[in-house]
Amino acid sequence: MDLENTQSQMRKGILEYCVLQVISCGECYSSDIIDRLKSVEMIVVEGTLYPLLTRLKNAGLLQYKWEESESGPPRKYFSLTTHGDNFLKSLDTTWIQLANAVNHFREYRQELAEQHSERCDFTSSDFPNNPNESSDSIKPANS
Repeated sequence: MDLENTQSQMRKGILEYCVLQVISCGECYSSDIIDRLKSVEMIVVEGTLYPLLTRLKNAGLLQYKWEESESGPPRKYFSLTTHGDNFLKSLDTTWIQLANAVNHFREYRQELAEQHSERCDFTSSDFPNNPNESSDSIKPANS
């Protein structure tokens, strides 16, 4: 399996969420969005961003306005619609749930490593039913 490909797929999977986060801070020009994403190593090129912005606009999550530029053609500035703001709030909840679930597994793996286990034996009885529960309830396999 190719590590770079997997990392790229992970970034693509959260790109829409990150773009909405950036735009939620205020009106943004596309190059500003790209710069902000690059600053946190969410590497994006214009060819990736423009189709995504179009999809988000067509879904009613974004709106835009044209503003004259002193150095060239008019610029398109994007902002969230009310629907986009509500959509982002729902994604925030989903992100917290996903992050909690991933952290749950990472903590469990770390706990096993600290006990010098050579492998991870995951069985359903080893985990709480809700990954958002406290990590105190995590128990290593065969304990």
